[in-house]
Amino acid sequence: MAANPYQPELATVEEIIEETPDTRTFRAVFRDPELRESFTYEPGQFQEVSVFGVGEATFCLTSTPTRPGVVEFSVKQVGQVTTALHEMSPGDVVGIRGPFGNWFPYEEWKGKKLLFIGGGIGMAPLRSLLNFCLDNRADYGPIDLIYGARSPQDLCFRSEFDAWRSAPDSRVFLTVDRGDETWHGNVGFVPAYLMDLAPSPENTIAITCGPPIMIKYVLESLEKLNFQPEQIYTTLEMKMKCGIGKCGRCNIGEKFVCIDGPVFSYAQLKELPPEF
Repeated sequence: MAANPYQPELATVEEIIEETPDTRTFRAVFRDPELRESFTYEPGQFQEVSVFGVGEATFCLTSTPTRPGVVEFSVKQVGQVTTALHEMSPGDVVGIRGPFGNWFPYEEWKGKKLLFIGGGIGMAPLRSLLNFCLDNRADYGPIDLIYGARSPQDLCFRSEFDAWRSAPDSRVFLTVDRGDETWHGNVGFVPAYLMDLAPSPENTIAITCGPPIMIKYVLESLEKLNFQPEQIYTTLEMKMKCGIGKCGRCNIGEKFVCIDGPVFSYAQLKELPPEF
C-alpha cells in the first residue's frame, strides 16, 4: 500500500478487455516503477479507482498476486464513474488507492475441497481467488466452479473457462437464466443448479459472490445441503465507499465492511443485524 491511504497513485491502463456488453476488465500498471514492483495484495481485497475530474469508485482486485506487475479490476457500467471508465482507452491514466480490507483465509483451506459459486459480475472477486488457488494447485483438493449469468453473453471471463476446466482435478459448471440458439449448457438459476449438482459438504469450503438475491438463495441452498455456516464465505464489497472506515456508508451494526470485511463467513453474517 502507498504511504498515504488518501492519495491515489497514478496507473496507466495497458489493456481493456470486453467481457460482456456492459462489463470490461482493465489491466493497469503503476507509473512508479518501485511501486509496480512492491505492490502486493491478497485475494478478496479491494481498491479505490479514480477517474480524475469525475469521481472515485470501489472495485475488487480481479487479478491474482501470484501474477505480479499488473493490477486488474472488472467494471460493470452502472453510473457516472463506471461510464467514464468505459469511455477510456489504453494509455489513459487512473488513480488507485489500496489495497484495503481483509481477504479470503486461503491458508486455513489448504487440503480442502473448494466450491466456487458465482453470478454475473460477482465472478470478479472469485476469479482472483480461483486463479490464486490454481497457481498453488498442490495446496488444495478438488476445485469446482458453478457460475451463472442472465444470458450466455453476460458470462464474464469466457476466455478463461477452458484453462479452468483443464486444470488438474477441476470442473466448471455453467448456467444461464435464458438460453439462446448458441447455448448448449444448463438453463436455470444458480441456486437451483447448485441443488441439482448437490455437492458434498465433506471437507469442503464454499465461496460465493453475486447479486444479493442470488447470494441469499445460495446460502439457503448450501444449508439444505448440510454445509455449516463456518464452511461458507462471501464478500460484500458492493457496500463500500471510502475504503478506510471514515464515511460510514458500509457500517453494519458494529462492523465496517471496508475494515472488518469485505470477506465474511456465513457464521459471521448470522451475527449481523437482522435488517442486513
